[in-house]
Amino acid sequence: MELEFWFSIGSTYTYLTVMRMNEIERNHNISLRLMPFSVRQIMLDMDNAPFPPNKASKVKYMWRDIERRAAKYGFPATVPAPYPLQEFDRANKIALIGLQDGWIKDYVLQSYINWFQGGLEAGGDENLAKTCSVLSLNMEDIIARSQSQEIDELYNNQTSDAAYKGIFGSPSFIVGSEVFWGDDRLEDAIEWLKSPLHVEPKNV
Repeated sequence: MELEFWFSIGSTYTYLTVMRMNEIERNHNISLRLMPFSVRQIMLDMDNAPFPPNKASKVKYMWRDIERRAAKYGFPATVPAPYPLQEFDRANKIALIGLQDGWIKDYVLQSYINWFQGGLEAGGDENLAKTCSVLSLNMEDIIARSQSQEIDELYNNQTSDAAYKGIFGSPSFIVGSEVFWGDDRLEDAIEWLKSPLHVEPKNV
């Protein structure tokens, strides 16, 4: 069974899902289909900034919440991590290259580890150099491909597809026409995948 996992590297809460990917697949006997997109573009289109700098109490809560939930799951989170990302688009375009070439999961996991445990901004040169070294990838080639028209169009199309499906945040999980938003809805999405409830949506 396969669960669509839509995400943007740059989403802080996505760290919690990424660190659990292998465990989730193993324990629930499912496969996660990683689908990178630009949640930033969707939020801009919706005029919705989730954690703007001028809302200090909300940002403080975010970091503490991530710290608590990471401890609950049994892995570290060095917060605050560099945020927001300066190379957000590059980080996610490279994820799309990984989707094409078969190393997306390892790339996303290592990028988040470097970011949340090593303090290296995802998509930045230092993080990318370390990730490419661990995965034996050619960094110059990867960067060049991320700047190609092919990847740019794929990135835009992927983001349009996310918006069409009703996705507005990262991480999100899709089961049929159902959207489950947030790491804390991952188990709900898995349950729905295995035993969907017949609940008719009502227009609100």
